[in-house]
Amino acid sequence: MSENSAGQELLKELAYKKTNYFETATKDERDAMFIYADGYKAFLDAAKTEREACDYAVSLAKKKGFTEYKFGDPLHPGDRKYFVNRGKSVVVFRIGTKNLEKDGFRIIASHIDAPRIDIKQNPLYEDSGMAFLKTHYYGGIKKYQWTAIPLALHGVVILKDGTKVELKVGEEAGDPVFYINDLLPHLGGEQMNGKASGIIEGEQLNVLVGGLPYPDKEVSEKIKLSVLSILHEKYGICEEDFLSAELSAVPAFGARDVGFDRALIGAYGHDDRVCAYPALTAVLDNETEHTVLAMLVDKEEIGSEGTTGIQCKVYEDLMDEIAITLRCNHRRARANSKCLSSDVTAAYDPNFAGVYEKMNAAMLSCGTAMCKFTGARGKSGSNDANAEFVGEVRKMFAENGVVWQTSELGKVDVGGGGTVAKFVAQLNIDTVDLGVPVISMHAPWEVISKADLYSNYKAFLAFMK
Repeated sequence: MSENSAGQELLKELAYKKTNYFETATKDERDAMFIYADGYKAFLDAAKTEREACDYAVSLAKKKGFTEYKFGDPLHPGDRKYFVNRGKSVVVFRIGTKNLEKDGFRIIASHIDAPRIDIKQNPLYEDSGMAFLKTHYYGGIKKYQWTAIPLALHGVVILKDGTKVELKVGEEAGDPVFYINDLLPHLGGEQMNGKASGIIEGEQLNVLVGGLPYPDKEVSEKIKLSVLSILHEKYGICEEDFLSAELSAVPAFGARDVGFDRALIGAYGHDDRVCAYPALTAVLDNETEHTVLAMLVDKEEIGSEGTTGIQCKVYEDLMDEIAITLRCNHRRARANSKCLSSDVTAAYDPNFAGVYEKMNAAMLSCGTAMCKFTGARGKSGSNDANAEFVGEVRKMFAENGVVWQTSELGKVDVGGGGTVAKFVAQLNIDTVDLGVPVISMHAPWEVISKADLYSNYKAFLAFMK
């Protein structure tokens, strides 16, 4: 053996290099990636809001023999349960045979809300031959990306008598779609010379919903009345009912394969349903000796606030209730628990290389990405997992053949972001972020790799063991 080849062997043994999962996967494994992706795409198309994602998760859970859990219900090893929080978040869990007080919970926490355009409470108006709905955007978006694309309207309206009406308009082939106007380039010189953040202002994100005048010459707002008459005829909705409604405009296009080789998936809502779906299916499809929970929560995009965000005490109460019902000390059970906070990260994009630190950026198709810390600037707002727990998870992945990588969300001081990790960690639970790299995160249409999606699923299986 020459000196050079000996050095190459030593370098191979000692150096760290990310692995493209497609390159190392067997044919059977690659086939499994593509089959698994088909189920995920169906989930994305059916779950464009957190309510719909919650409903879809429950429907899958029921098919697998899971039954609803309510506080006070008895629990036994082997039980398969789901707990719904206000129809907007769900925890799917299995009761294991291991001693919960000693071994704790295995938790996978993901979120099912996504950036979108929410309809205001008094939204409908008419101007210049068009009817619009006023909006307030939800989550961090580039506002200009939401103009001039087909939108669907999803949500619920609570009528004056308390009846709940569900709307989903713009998804079927024969449905109308909705639209946010943009300025033509011929008149957009001043607009284009400004900052990108000001190309479209928040109050300009008005959704176009009508243009046909009501056939009555005595009416002053004919187009508005035409829209109201359709809403009343089809759904029993009056204008006042918008006051107790949760309606959102979301992209009307579905999930599609991207590229000649179909290796990638383009869709709305990868952040964070690309982690929520593997978390859900991992718990639904696989037995485990541990007590495992897939927490699919709401409101992460706005700070995990409110009664359905991870900061709500209901999730802590649920874990405590499970432990107490199983006659365990709930504080010790939580102290011995472990959590993967599964949220997406930024995939390195060579078209915008300047904002990434390439050595520590997540690469597309190199597997699910562990992010030891998130936050911004000096790790502000971050969980920053301890080395011991990172080493433990790393060992789990090595023993189970999981292809994974480390990641960081851009260069130091360039940007940053947060996840639910710090809120779970506040319960004295070891937690680290793990998720799928995404191209064009928070855009109306994001892109991920099927290899990374499947790697995330395999990582959860290893963690559950």
